[in-house]
Amino acid sequence: MSKRQFFLGMLLASVIGGIVALAGVSFLIQPQEANSFDEKQQTSFVNLLTGDDFKIPDGINFVASADLVTPAVVHVKSTISYNSRSQRDPLQELFGMPPRGGQGGGGMQAPVSSGSGVIISSDGYIVTNNHVVEGASQVDISLENNKRYVAKIIGTDPTTDLALLKIDDKNLPFVKFGDSDDTKIGEWVLAVGNPFNLNSTVTAGIISAKARNIGILRDVENSLSVESFLQTDAVVNPGNSGGALVNLAGELIGINTAIASSTGTFTGYSFAVPSTLVKKVMDDLMKYGAVQRGLLGVSIQDVSPELGERLNTEFPVEQGVYVGGVNENSGGEEAGLKAGDIIIGIDGRDITNVAVLQELVARKRPGDQVSVKYLRDGKTVETKATLKNFDGDTNIVKKVEPKTFEFEGVVFEDITSEQMERLDISGGALINTVGTPKWRQAGARPGFIVTSIMSENGRYRVSNADNILEILDDLRGEDIVVLGMFNDGTEYYFEIELE
Repeated sequence: MSKRQFFLGMLLASVIGGIVALAGVSFLIQPQEANSFDEKQQTSFVNLLTGDDFKIPDGINFVASADLVTPAVVHVKSTISYNSRSQRDPLQELFGMPPRGGQGGGGMQAPVSSGSGVIISSDGYIVTNNHVVEGASQVDISLENNKRYVAKIIGTDPTTDLALLKIDDKNLPFVKFGDSDDTKIGEWVLAVGNPFNLNSTVTAGIISAKARNIGILRDVENSLSVESFLQTDAVVNPGNSGGALVNLAGELIGINTAIASSTGTFTGYSFAVPSTLVKKVMDDLMKYGAVQRGLLGVSIQDVSPELGERLNTEFPVEQGVYVGGVNENSGGEEAGLKAGDIIIGIDGRDITNVAVLQELVARKRPGDQVSVKYLRDGKTVETKATLKNFDGDTNIVKKVEPKTFEFEGVVFEDITSEQMERLDISGGALINTVGTPKWRQAGARPGFIVTSIMSENGRYRVSNADNILEILDDLRGEDIVVLGMFNDGTEYYFEIELE
């Protein structure tokens, strides 16, 4: 056989082999009858890529942060003191005769509000908004795993709209505090909470702005509200209040507090208290039971063209905080601040508006010093100011725990002079806890102020918690009517037979 014949034979064999191979493949890939959609999809050659080809880099992956945070965000349900006014006949009360139809009995239903909270320690401390638990006679907590607790309110701070709760348990999941100062505009964040009672809902967005003052706390007593919110476009709705705003590392950078809306639901922006302020307030409430506010003692406004026109002056800077007045014996006065000064820095941080200044000062306690940089007559001046409290000194203010007295599982405590003045009553005893079914079924409610007790022998005025125990002890074995009101002034009563 010649070489030419040999190569022609090899070429022919290759062509025939290729044809046979193509025919075999064609036969093998012919559609076969599939018994499920899974089989249909697995036999398809259309999707050549897998999920691994679309793996999101860890730095912008929401999954890890959501897994870390969700177990530590709780559902908060607050039972509010009954606030639907009863129609009652004073003559019937005088003679101890309950009105017809059972007015005032245990059948009354107290309203319930709900929100969110964040566990911040393994032993059960929870941060939430003050408005979530304000006026609550009982606070119930539900975890993601459906475990239930009754929480104690450790303390509240209306000026920042924050509250600290405590549940009795150990080894709980919790969210670590992050540094909201390091948060950048445009950074990804997650909001975790319970909107519309939809537990453990996670939404994503970015930080839209920082140090926002939206005026929602203007009516707070003493006008010392602190609004320096983080603004985000993560979807937040009613029920998210008190929930977590976290970064992609799962660190708490804010407590979701408010939405900008004309409808009551999310329309684009929400606001959170920054974590640096949250941490300071929580530390104060845990340690002292009350927030320690250090005050500079000056009245302030944002520098703006409008303010310049109103004062008929031209400011040397476009941003800063104008000092309108200085209180006597305040830290600001002692540091040399005067009306007309423009504060442009605190502790090395630039001050562009009132919100930034208020947040930085609110992180301090009475007795702390701050470095203040300000402009006066076109010159930059720096000074040290010692912050003071409401009373004009540097003493720590501790929450005064009222004395409590117990009778048949019901805990009573004295009411404050402020409550007596506001409610226009001369005395009373507050129900702190209702520990027995008998009193609960009769209509006793935590938060109810007992002002008098009626029996067949007459009416007894209650002056304080010690006094009510004496009255109840003397009336053992009798049917009585317990009269009084809630903290909002709503009158109420219930009947019970004493043992």
